[in-house]
Amino acid sequence: MSQTVDRALSILPLLAEGPADLGQVADRLGVHKSTALRLLRTLHEHGLVYRQSDQRYRLGARLFALAQEAMENLDIREIAHPHLTRLNESCGHTVHLAVYEEGEVLYIDKVESRYPVRMYSRIGKPVAITVAAVAKLLLADLPEAERRAVAEKLEYPLYTARSTPNAPAFLKELATVREQGWATDLGGHEESINCVAAPVRGADGRVVAAMSVSAPNVVVTADELLTLLPLVRRTADAISGEYSGRTPVTTPATTPDRDSV
Repeated sequence: MSQTVDRALSILPLLAEGPADLGQVADRLGVHKSTALRLLRTLHEHGLVYRQSDQRYRLGARLFALAQEAMENLDIREIAHPHLTRLNESCGHTVHLAVYEEGEVLYIDKVESRYPVRMYSRIGKPVAITVAAVAKLLLADLPEAERRAVAEKLEYPLYTARSTPNAPAFLKELATVREQGWATDLGGHEESINCVAAPVRGADGRVVAAMSVSAPNVVVTADELLTLLPLVRRTADAISGEYSGRTPVTTPATTPDRDSV
């Protein structure tokens, strides 16, 4: 039975490459055509494959519907939370998870710092979109035209001397973030608070969320916080791997230049 299931499931990656006829399926599986036909018929009955008019088989609509339903039912917060907790236990600092929804970047999870100095941030509260590291990652992943349109509609409050002053500067910063794959907020929202962030990606490679580690200067300096970037990126990769159902790619450990973002 297990061999039959294995053979049937092996047909799906083959058809993902494009339509194939019975002979091609049998050759790939290394079985007789009658065996391949029996497997294809079973998959066809369940809507997982479809037989075209030219007698070739392709993936069925039911398979795509199942995949879409599975994706819609995935809860990124539920998947990410154990990873955020472990990161918090490792470094001791505040950890956030954020998403982009209807023109706002919102915190959807937070693990508090173990230190007595706490950050004023709440789950469900919008972030300062022009300076927050998580916001930079989420907006940087938007298609160029949408990214530009969003940037040009935003207001640019000067929270501190390091705040992003205008749309051209913001777009330049987003281009850098998009290229390097991580972001920082080094005193851009509050002079005393620094943050490093990394993206969480879905199966298609698009950014579905962003996670960050934040800490005040009285606990760690910006330079000390930046040394955690490799750990933050590995955590984001682990969340991405679990969310997308793939093995996460190991991110090389690099220490960034604090003035590069």
